[in-house]
Amino acid sequence: MNNILKRTLLPSLMAASLAGVTLVPAKPAAADDQVLRDAGIGAVTNVVTGAVRGKRNVLNNAVKGGVTGAAVNGANGLRNTRNRRNRSVVQDIGVGAGASAVTGVITGDSKDTLGNAVDGAAVGAAIHLLTK
Repeated sequence: MNNILKRTLLPSLMAASLAGVTLVPAKPAAADDQVLRDAGIGAVTNVVTGAVRGKRNVLNNAVKGGVTGAAVNGANGLRNTRNRRNRSVVQDIGVGAGASAVTGVITGDSKDTLGNAVDGAAVGAAIHLLTK
């Protein structure tokens, strides 16, 4: 009896779970694109500001910028649809500065917290300007 149940239930259970896995994430893909876009803008902006400030570690700058861009996107994604269209430049700059400062501490670049905050503020401003 146990083998009969396994042979009958397992294929249908696998088919149902496979259909659920492939069909459920179809809608939020647009949100993922926005996060990737903002993370990319953040990475490029932070690499440029890091080069201007003399911080030559491109990979570290790109990581901090990507995390900062994702944080700015997340702060705007938590708002309702109407407020998401009317974004606040002050909020974007503030979230960018805070996220970059915290990311700098986590990645071991805690000697230049103010510089990290300035880089993050530039990322927040760039995202605000480019995604309006």
